[in-house]
Amino acid sequence: MKLKRTITQGAAMITSLLILTTPSFGADKKKAPTDKQLIASAMSAAPAKVAKGATIVAMESDGKMRTLREGKNGFTCMPDNPATPGPDPMCMDKNALEWAHAWIGHKTPAAGKIGFMYMLSGGTDASNTDPYATKPDAKNNWIKTGPHVMIVGADASFYDMYPKSANPDTSVPYIMWAGTPYQHLMAPVK
Repeated sequence: MKLKRTITQGAAMITSLLILTTPSFGADKKKAPTDKQLIASAMSAAPAKVAKGATIVAMESDGKMRTLREGKNGFTCMPDNPATPGPDPMCMDKNALEWAHAWIGHKTPAAGKIGFMYMLSGGTDASNTDPYATKPDAKNNWIKTGPHVMIVGADASFYDMYPKSANPDTSVPYIMWAGTPYQHLMAPVK
């Protein structure tokens, strides 16, 4: 029960950050997606076998998280954020959720507690250098990624094996947010 509550709270924190950093979230007056559509979007983030057993959560119009489906495999998936320019459903394991808690809370994540995230529908535009950028500007190296997976929480030496360019080639593995406590490996998949 405690793990389920922690996962749901973590997903709520991530989605809350998405709301805070994307002022237009919820402002679109289109008809809200059905639970079935939200679940399908969330499940598109991960391989079918992972998504099938994952907890699915979604944001309510009041900013609170709602569990659409209980899971049993330790992964939590969230649907696309309609306020962002591209698809960005995500699915993460418990360690990645803890890493995200640290990022959202501006705290240093636990080193060596490796987490894994799927974003198989791709990632929306984001800054490659500033973990808290909310929109592109001349200094924050805004990029777009396709389908990818992420490894978070590894020791710093792990990330030293990969390119850390401010303007990376997103068709090969690279480090996002290099030099920050939130650096992580972005690995494209087809």
